[in-house]
Amino acid sequence: MAHGDEAPSAWVKRWAHLIAPQGRVLDVACGRGRHMRLLAGLGHTPLGIDRDAQALATLADLAPHGETLLADIENQPWPLPHQQFDGVIVTHYLWRPLMPHILNSLAPEGVLIYETFAAGNETVGKPSRPDFLLQPGELLRICQHLHIVAFEDGFQSQPDRFVQRIVAVRTTQSTPAVRRFHL
Repeated sequence: MAHGDEAPSAWVKRWAHLIAPQGRVLDVACGRGRHMRLLAGLGHTPLGIDRDAQALATLADLAPHGETLLADIENQPWPLPHQQFDGVIVTHYLWRPLMPHILNSLAPEGVLIYETFAAGNETVGKPSRPDFLLQPGELLRICQHLHIVAFEDGFQSQPDRFVQRIVAVRTTQSTPAVRRFHL
């Protein structure tokens, strides 16, 4: 099974309802678009960014309900400066230098749904390099200026893996810290 052919992440499915209706959603390192398809099906307009042209080609049928952008976001400048989205999805991907760009891509009231591998994963499989594993509480620290809706850090089975995941919202100064979330 190719990356992106799997079913959408249960974490993304669980929290996608927090994204504003008909919102623009950025899917970072989207692969073959498992989350783009989910989001388009929920009425959103996803933009998937990836460096794999073959993977992006599998998403041609999403037009006009979704778009793709071919870009090497690790070795070239961030291709979406000053663009903001109602939601940003990141799964199974970690490149720490992009974190400021990812956070700046959130519009006011924008929802970040992030899930990737964490320290401990080296004991059960790949990825195993520390560069690709979140350290304990790292997503909490990265998102400290956002409103944290949900956070998990630990072991998951089937398949065995260590993950860290967060749902956080960029609130505005006029938005109260307590929101109308439907959990």
